[in-house]
Amino acid sequence: MPLLSLFPGQQGDGDWRPTRAAAYGACIGLAAALFKMLGPFSERNGTAASWLDLGEVVLAFTLLCAGAALVRNALTRRFVKGA
Repeated sequence: MPLLSLFPGQQGDGDWRPTRAAAYGACIGLAAALFKMLGPFSERNGTAASWLDLGEVVLAFTLLCAGAALVRNALTRRFVKGA
């Protein structure tokens, strides 16, 4: 799969899909939270607070990646395709 580019005329210069970015962000957030919870320096407790923290991290990464895709699309439409 080719990397998406900001430069017009190159293969892969289409919009990034925020839903796809959100899904990738959720996977990254889940991996990061599980590593923190189950990693070598964790406290190893399965309390409800730790599961709530896991959900918060997943939601934060999801919103971060979806927002980055939206900003990238807006900038591309404004500066690259509008020129």
